[in-house]
Amino acid sequence: MIFSKSKKNESEDKNTSPEFSEPPAEEAGQQPEAEATSGYFRRLKDRLSKTRKTFSDGFDRIFAGKQRIDQDLLEELEELLITSDIGVQTALTLMERVTSSKIVEVDQVKSFLKDEILAILEPQTAEPEMAWPAPRVIMIVGVNGTGKTTTIGKLAARATASGQKVLIGAADTFRAAAIEQLMIWAERANADIVKHKEMADPAAVAFDAVEAAKARSADLVLIDTAGRLHTKVNLMEELKKIKRAISKKIPDAPHEILLILDATTGQNALSQAELFNDALGVTGLALTKLDGTAKGGIVISICNALKIPLKYIGIGEKVEDLQKFNAAEFVDALF
Repeated sequence: MIFSKSKKNESEDKNTSPEFSEPPAEEAGQQPEAEATSGYFRRLKDRLSKTRKTFSDGFDRIFAGKQRIDQDLLEELEELLITSDIGVQTALTLMERVTSSKIVEVDQVKSFLKDEILAILEPQTAEPEMAWPAPRVIMIVGVNGTGKTTTIGKLAARATASGQKVLIGAADTFRAAAIEQLMIWAERANADIVKHKEMADPAAVAFDAVEAAKARSADLVLIDTAGRLHTKVNLMEELKKIKRAISKKIPDAPHEILLILDATTGQNALSQAELFNDALGVTGLALTKLDGTAKGGIVISICNALKIPLKYIGIGEKVEDLQKFNAAEFVDALF
């Protein structure tokens, strides 16, 4: 069964979905682009404060009162990188580069590491999106609780605000709450939605969503999926089935498989990414909840280990807090 839009009224939606926040008028295109960019950087720096306190303040503590690098300083620096959730392998790689650089002055180490981290992140910054024939189909995957459904809503809102016609496929049929939340987001984003009854075949929902998108001349299709990792074998087979169902309607679709990861889970996010990538061939990542964690170093670990483009980062609940990842801005905010 196909539905066009949720019929809930606006006041009811606002009470049931506190995660949605309309962007202020001045951030919705009525202020100069440079000012909007500057405003986002200030928010980014503010929202990364927990990570920066662990990371940058840690440097200051280690370097305080020291002029030259010694073995004790190097050991403390290595420990700091590991405990910042950069990961053991990435931390060791960075330490090898520090020691081989022949730097001897303490005040040079921080700027050197900043450049090295940027060198890790920049190659994984997403390239400009390809011009796929409409409809462009994005399959959204990730473990339950990562912010997957909310991210879909924000992506839909961003796309419709830019003039695209969007359709959402509610293929996480195992959670009625996920379908209801998507209906609220669809109405607010002015997007169409396709859903079936609870516990329906997720692949059938995805198939119908793509079929409806073609019939309605939609520009973008966002397919939600389940994320019950405790049944990971069955889950991965289900996701593969959804992927096949989509390709039956559009042979080269899904054009993107976007994996949503929760930054607050630290190294567990890296394990999840490896699992989903092995099963599906993930093409892009979105890292959510960076504003609520001191483990933002996981961004560096993931980019170094997976070599999958990090397309979006989430630094808050508002629509405008989901932004395309910019490596230089991220590193500047981190330090």
